[in-house]
This record gives sequence, structure tokens and C-alpha cells, in this order.
Amino acid sequence: MTVLDGARERWVRTGGVELCVAELGDPRQPTVVLVHGYPDSKEVWSEVAGRLADRFHVVLYDVRGHGRSSAPSPLRGGFTLEKLTDDFLAVADAVSPDRPVHLVGHDWGSVQSWEFVTAGRTEGRIASFTSMSGPSLDHFGHWINKRLRRPTPRRVGQLIGQGAKSWYVYLLHTPVLPELAWRGPLGKRWPRILERVEQVPGGDYPTASLPTDAAHGAWLYRDNVRPRLRRPRDDAYAHAPVQLITPLGDAFLSERLYDGLEEWAPRLTRRTLPAKHWVPRTRPDRLADWITEFVTSTEDGRSGTAPQGRHTDRFGGQLVLVTGAGNGIGRATAFAFAEAGARVVAVDRDAESAARTAELSRLIGAPDAWAETVDVSDEQAMEKLAAKVAAEYGVLDVLVNNAGIGLSGSFFDTTAEDWRKVLDVNLWGVIHGCRLFGRQMAERGQGGHIVNTASAAAFQPSRALPAYSTSKAAVLMLSECLRAELAGQGIGVTAICPGLVNTNITSTARFAGVDADEERRRQQRSARLYGMRNYPPEKVADAVLEAVVHNRAVVPVTPEARGAHLMSRFAPRVLRRLARVKPPL
Repeated sequence: MTVLDGARERWVRTGGVELCVAELGDPRQPTVVLVHGYPDSKEVWSEVAGRLADRFHVVLYDVRGHGRSSAPSPLRGGFTLEKLTDDFLAVADAVSPDRPVHLVGHDWGSVQSWEFVTAGRTEGRIASFTSMSGPSLDHFGHWINKRLRRPTPRRVGQLIGQGAKSWYVYLLHTPVLPELAWRGPLGKRWPRILERVEQVPGGDYPTASLPTDAAHGAWLYRDNVRPRLRRPRDDAYAHAPVQLITPLGDAFLSERLYDGLEEWAPRLTRRTLPAKHWVPRTRPDRLADWITEFVTSTEDGRSGTAPQGRHTDRFGGQLVLVTGAGNGIGRATAFAFAEAGARVVAVDRDAESAARTAELSRLIGAPDAWAETVDVSDEQAMEKLAAKVAAEYGVLDVLVNNAGIGLSGSFFDTTAEDWRKVLDVNLWGVIHGCRLFGRQMAERGQGGHIVNTASAAAFQPSRALPAYSTSKAAVLMLSECLRAELAGQGIGVTAICPGLVNTNITSTARFAGVDADEERRRQQRSARLYGMRNYPPEKVADAVLEAVVHNRAVVPVTPEARGAHLMSRFAPRVLRRLARVKPPL
């Protein structure tokens, strides 16, 4: 049984065709209309629709010639944007005659929806529009013309790049061959192609109507692409707020295609997603959250301007958990994600510090923030935390394993108990986080990112930090191994390696082999040295966000960390000799 099996179904007649319309949720709630792309049918939206139905009246329909909707006769000229607009208005009038609808389109569903939201005759019928993986043909035409009129190396490169991505458009304009391919071998192999190339899970999609849908849908391109690109409309301005969701790994559309979109959509909100083209199937949770947020804000009269703040388009609404968030790098990282609009779970063994971080995160910009108290070295406590977070807040989009402790002292002064304490927090805390929360990400199947805080000490041997350096080197290698294992599941893993950063870890670090008075003296002196260096934790937090955005593997932070990283690769003997120098403490 699929999500749509329980939907209410009706038929809407328009322009000589009958459209199959499915409805979920309470009709008294705001109506969200989901428009599918090519070569899909409405079932591509089933996972998103099920998540939206608790809050909204969700409407899906098979575009003419697709799924259970009838096809125009003849096919040529039956799929023009004007006729598709007629279809949309007929559906909107049938399902929501008295209130404007919130429109969501993917691929060709987005292409035609851009026509709906910019046509004068639909003004007042659309409350908002969420677009993904499908540009306006008018905007695309102007984008091309602008680069042809004033060619620069960069603009020419953009034209060539998008031209290469659009290879399939040229093929679909050839007569007969696309129909033969789809009704033959391509139609049979398409589900497997999607699974292997796009990581689209199986289930109720694609449906058995795929070969016919794809053959009919070729006329979407033939009836519209050339005429609109040659003569794009000059009045294609969006008359409703627009949310643009851009999958960064889209094989068919360049991110640069949306440069300057603010000119055509003044009330524009941008989102980016580390995913491939078929996001309704691979990232339904994230899409449902963003659609819900955008529709709700529009209904409340709060929509119409793009969110402010660096990386808000990337992390807005995402769920981020940071361990060791009570102070230092952890707190700065929680704040950075909060400023980017993420929901934050601040975890620390100090309940008061965690609560303060969560409170300030909400003030800074987090839609929600929660404090959780746990010792990351406690496996059972971490298991309970993972279960609670999943049940009450959801599956994480980003995990930052940051909690750590410092220990200085020679190898023979470091006791077995000292080793256990350092490894339990610095290594096992990371292992617990990766194992528990990483598994949840993998089982969800919608990607994510794990950041593990290592250290410049991970690749810089030291006679004074054998236990600490060993724990951080293990975190670095764990991160590299995990990155290789999870790459195929869309989960990135980063090892952040800070150098000397001005945090209170220096004043709380332990020194093996000395009495309490000497330990306090060394703590104070190391704190002064780090304070004189005065490298703020906020810069490390910025590096964390950049690492997630760009999916970087190893990120040395601070000049000395970058220098040590380079030397470990190209001059390891020098590092080994430096390690013999007795530290000033």
C-alpha cells in the first residue's frame, strides 16, 4: 500500500482531457498543489505528500498525458504552456474555489509552474510557489540572451556548461526515437538507472505507466522549449512569493542558471540542498519541512523576503546537534548554525552551560533550540540521547562531535586511568556519536553530514601530548574511514583540525605527573599563552559550516595547523625533529 492509496480521487475535465486529481488531508486547511515533472506521474510526490497531509490540504494531479490523466489528441500542440495553465486553473478551481493555493513544482512541474505564477490570468489564485529543478523558460531565454549579447570567458563557460547538461533536450526534439526508446529498453531499465545514478529508493515509484508517460511527455519539450527560448516574455514577473530549492548535485541544471532571479521574483527565498535531481524521492523530509515553513509563513503574512544571514539558504530549518556545546568551539559552532537558521540541539555534560547555549541560539536566529545533558563517553547515555532526539526532534542533518578534554604529560607519567579518560571522551565519544546518529542518517536515506573535531595534534607528534595526540589522530583516521563508507549514501564526513584556539580547554586540561599546585600553575600559563595567541573559536565555527557546505574531508584551522598539515605530508622528518623539543610548560 502506498501513501496515495488512501487519497480521495476526482476527475477534472479541461481542454478536451480528463485530469486525475488526488487529495490528502483536511480541505479546510491551506491547499498545497504538487506538480510533477518529466517523465514522472503524481506518485513521485507520495513521500512528500504524506508528510504534508497532517498540516495541509494536499492536492496532486497527473499532468495531461501522464499517469491516469488522458492525453490530448493530437499530441502535437497539446502540451503548450497555455494549455497547461488552463489545466492548473481547472484543478485549482475544483479543489480550492475560494482560496488561493500554494504551488510546488519539480522538474517540468516547476517549469510550467513558473508560467502559472507569472501569467496575468492566474494572479490571485496562487499564494506562494516553491520551485525545484526547473527554471522558467522565459527567464532561461533572457539568461541565454544576456550571455550572448555580452560574452565574457565566464559567461561563455556558463553557456557551454548548461548546454552540456541539457543534452537530453536535444534528443527529445528528435522525431520518433524518444518514443521508441521509452517504450522499449529505456522504459524497462529506468527504475534501475534511477536507483544507481540518483540513489532513488524503490517503492510505489516509478509506476507502470512510465513508458507511456515519457513518450507523451516528450511533447512538453517540443511544444515549448524552442518557441520560448527564442522569444521569451518580457513580463514574466512572479506575482507571488517564491521559494527556490536548488539541488547542488543536479546533473541537468547548473546552479548559475538562477543568477539574477531576484529581478523576476522580488519576493524570493533561496534554499540549497546537497542532493541530486530527484529530491522529491531522495529528500522528502527536508522538502516537506521547507514547504511547511514557507507555506506557514506566507499564510501568517511573514513571507516575501529572502532569509538573512550567511548560509541561511543551506542550513535554514535543518537539525544540527553539537556536543561540547557549553563553551568554546562547541558553543561558537552552535551559534553559527543558529545564525544560519538551523534548529540546534546543544549537548554538554554541564546542564547549565548547555541550557545557556540553547537559550542564546534561539535569540540569535535558531527557529528552535534544545539543551541536552550527557557524558559522551557513556555509551548507554548516548543511546538514550539518540533515541530521544530522533523521537522528539527528528533525524539529524548535521552532527558535530566536538566534546573533548586535554591532557599533557610524558608517556610514562600518563597512567592507564589517564589514557582511559582521554580515549573515552576524545575517541569513544566520537565513535558513539557517529555510530548512533550516523546510523539514523543512513537509515533515513536522505544524506547528512558528520563533523568530528580532531586537532592539529592529529598529524603533529609531541613528547608532551602522547595521549591527546593519539586520541585526535584516531579521530582523524576514523573520519577518513567513515567518509569512505558513507559517501555512497550522501553522508559527508569532515575532520576539523584546529591549532591554538582561545578556549577554556587550556584552563581545564590535566597535566600528568605533577602535583595539584604545579598543575594549576601550568593551566594558568597555558591559558595565558593561548590568550596571547587569541585565535577566536568563532573562526573555527565558520570553518565547520564551510566544511559542511563544500563537503571537505580534512580542514586544518589556524595558520600553525595548516603548516603542520603540510609538513606532515611533505616534510614529516622535520615534524619528528620538532617533536623532540621540550615544551616551555
